Amino acid sequence: MPAVPRPRPHAPGRLFSHAPVERIVVLIPTYNEKDSIVRQVTTVRAICPQVDVLVIDDDSPDGTGRLADSLAEADPAVHVLHRGGKDGLGRAYLDGFAWALEQGYDTLVEMDADGSHRPQDLPAVLARVPEADLVIGSRWVAGGSIENWPPHRRFLSVGGNQYVRMLLGMPVMDATAGFRAYRAEALRHVGLGEIASQGYCFQVDLTWRFVKAGLRIVEVPITFVERDTGASKMSRDIFVESLRNVTAWGMRYRYDQARGLLSSRARPGGSARR
Repeated sequence: MPAVPRPRPHAPGRLFSHAPVERIVVLIPTYNEKDSIVRQVTTVRAICPQVDVLVIDDDSPDGTGRLADSLAEADPAVHVLHRGGKDGLGRAYLDGFAWALEQGYDTLVEMDADGSHRPQDLPAVLARVPEADLVIGSRWVAGGSIENWPPHRRFLSVGGNQYVRMLLGMPVMDATAGFRAYRAEALRHVGLGEIASQGYCFQVDLTWRFVKAGLRIVEVPITFVERDTGASKMSRDIFVESLRNVTAWGMRYRYDQARGLLSSRARPGGSARR
């Protein structure tokens, strides 16, 4: 069995996408976000008028989808994708990716609806897109910060990212971040059909695929602000899924890495003989 290559450093890495950055869409998944969706969409459009926005609504019972429709009626750069019901963050983004790729966008941005991802940080993320396949708005690089998080949330985020780096050997400080920009060509390259992760594990899953492909990932500092309206979507099931999946990926990666190392040593010219 051939040796399993170590993930390449996220900077500089191999730039896969060389297409110009011309059409950008911000994907905002929603479920019961009526108190924040109008502010988030209008602020994104005001700060970055060159971008389009796609609201991906999971049939919110509080009327978020209807509010999004009213935004789209008033602004041709705003679009709404209505889904049949609550089906997980990962599935919502995958449906949004499919729509955006079909429409010919070259850059796809993920942002939360609740204002925790500040639109004023979006220009800094977009500024790095020409030199990267994936730009992550990071809380845990120099200059990044968190506002209004309780200690247990900070502990879970820091500990979770350290666990990801330890098991997967992934040189990304904030692999769980949900504020990020993807180049369309790179998304097509890594493949989206096999992704089944939901919740925040979806972000780790995609980051891991970019790292394994040796693509260029850049992290830029952002300020993450705890939501001031609505309810957090974090749950025990989301946490358990992330822990289970990352552990399984990490064990498989370390196992394959060890087998590859033993195989290379056993070959003629290695440090061991058959």
